[in-house]
Amino acid sequence: MRQNEKWRTMADDMNRSLYSEQMVCAMSTQLLHIPETRGLKGNAEMHTSLVPASYHRVTATGSAQRLLNGESAPSIVQTFIACIQNAEVRDRNVRAGLQVMLEDASESYKPFIQNIIRWQDYAEMYLRNAKQSAMQITGAAAWQGQPQNGEVQG
Repeated sequence: MRQNEKWRTMADDMNRSLYSEQMVCAMSTQLLHIPETRGLKGNAEMHTSLVPASYHRVTATGSAQRLLNGESAPSIVQTFIACIQNAEVRDRNVRAGLQVMLEDASESYKPFIQNIIRWQDYAEMYLRNAKQSAMQITGAAAWQGQPQNGEVQG
């Protein structure tokens, strides 16, 4: 399949965001399997947003790859935009849950949770970068109607 290089930076940033999200998921879930952190405040609540945030990142990354590979259906771009917007909404709740976890954790686990927060920082940064790249290609008008509290169809 021929590649549409204008989408390269966006697709690369989405892959980086997804990788960072994988680290957040792996590390925060690991805490559920350690006796000292199994009941850590904020972790279960954080996961209620982390799971859909991950779904939206996966879907946006797949859409970015399809655009890079030369597909051009407007519905692919619409799917990408909706999933970026939905991931942004969910990320705010993930960050809030991580802060609760950090406050509740014993001193010995705080550095581990701070590392999870750094991965979340990367996930959000690369998502923003991908969004900015996509906005340059699609124009800002395509991004109107960004959700404030709820999710958009996507």
